[in-house]
Amino acid sequence: MTANYFRRNSQGGTSRLEHWSMDSEYGELQEVLIGPMDHYDWKSGNAMARRSIRLGREFNKQVAQQQYKEMLDVYQHCGVKTHILEADENLPYQIYARDSSVLTPWGPIITQMYSPWRRGEWVGVSQFYQKNNIPIYDAVTAGSFEGGDFMVLEPGVVLCGYTGERTSEAGINQVRSWVEKEGWEFKSYQFDPYFLHLDVKFAMLTDKLAAVCTQAVEDELLHWLKARDIEILDISYRSVLELGVNVVALGKDRVLIPEASTELVDKAKAHGLEVYAPDMSMFTSGGGGVHCMCQPLSRKDA
Repeated sequence: MTANYFRRNSQGGTSRLEHWSMDSEYGELQEVLIGPMDHYDWKSGNAMARRSIRLGREFNKQVAQQQYKEMLDVYQHCGVKTHILEADENLPYQIYARDSSVLTPWGPIITQMYSPWRRGEWVGVSQFYQKNNIPIYDAVTAGSFEGGDFMVLEPGVVLCGYTGERTSEAGINQVRSWVEKEGWEFKSYQFDPYFLHLDVKFAMLTDKLAAVCTQAVEDELLHWLKARDIEILDISYRSVLELGVNVVALGKDRVLIPEASTELVDKAKAHGLEVYAPDMSMFTSGGGGVHCMCQPLSRKDA
């Protein structure tokens, strides 16, 4: 791919895409890209996978396949058109399609993976966008940048975490410059590398409602959220260890939450949300949940 392949206007003012875009994490999900699980296995380079192995858990592919199907059934039931990335035998964590690209109002950005066994993922996701005639906004070339840290929080605002590893300072600064030139606010938030990505401990559920592990984030972020009038459902640190905050807002007050995250399931229902809760233990134990596995391709405006 060459620079003139991308649609980003270097001076800003890039036009919105009518369909392949989103302006929030909670607009009605219309189409989604899911990673394949053909070659998925737990990798010891992931802190949560190491914890599962230390606790004596074992990966069962047959169980994982059934859980994967149940997740896809939820999307189908909710009227979401689902696309699956073409599998590459060299990419065991390709299933986590959230990370290899991110969707903006101006189209997708191809990211830059940090872990050696994931660095080839940009090829398959780029080919997917080309084959489906989805215009690409741009591609990260400065440092690492992974989609689990990037959130189109609400109209006009992007929230992006970084640890210096999965998403580096150089990577986040490059994307920040693009977003700010488009006239949007870009809030960066630095945290400890143990937590992998921001979506391990933070999720927007619907308009002005977020699930947050307040024990795992700094007051800086909490004050910023409260200043935006975003209500916080406080989720325990124990739940974060099981990826209980790694969820997908489906829009129209519906949310996809792992079955084991009973704390968030109960609190979401108490707020009147419709909850879909399949068992995803084979994936959360390996270091990624339902949010990690999906990349929105289209959301209706919030």
